[in-house]
Amino acid sequence: MIGISTHVLDTAKGRPALGVRVTAERKSPSGNFVAAGEAITDNNGRIAQMLAGDAGLEAGVYRLTFYVGDYFKDQDHFYPDVTVSFLVVDPSTHYHVPLLLSPYGYTTYRGT
Repeated sequence: MIGISTHVLDTAKGRPALGVRVTAERKSPSGNFVAAGEAITDNNGRIAQMLAGDAGLEAGVYRLTFYVGDYFKDQDHFYPDVTVSFLVVDPSTHYHVPLLLSPYGYTTYRGT
């Protein structure tokens, strides 16, 4: 599989974060970000294919925005959204960008 995927885990609750809206953008040659995709995490907190290689994945800078304020709407939280920027060097490979989330913090890494 090639493309971009993500997995959101709610570390405070110890379970996947379902229903998190995530948008993908790609940096254009002019320096502006342009919409490249949008999806919502499933019951396992996953988006298996945010962008597929044959759907236009190119080398360059991408960013995923996780709308976590909507996810935490019924409880106190600090971040309304989390944006993760990253480089796609080889568009023929897979890029997995997990987000570990709590109401007052988050971490991310390049997954497999």
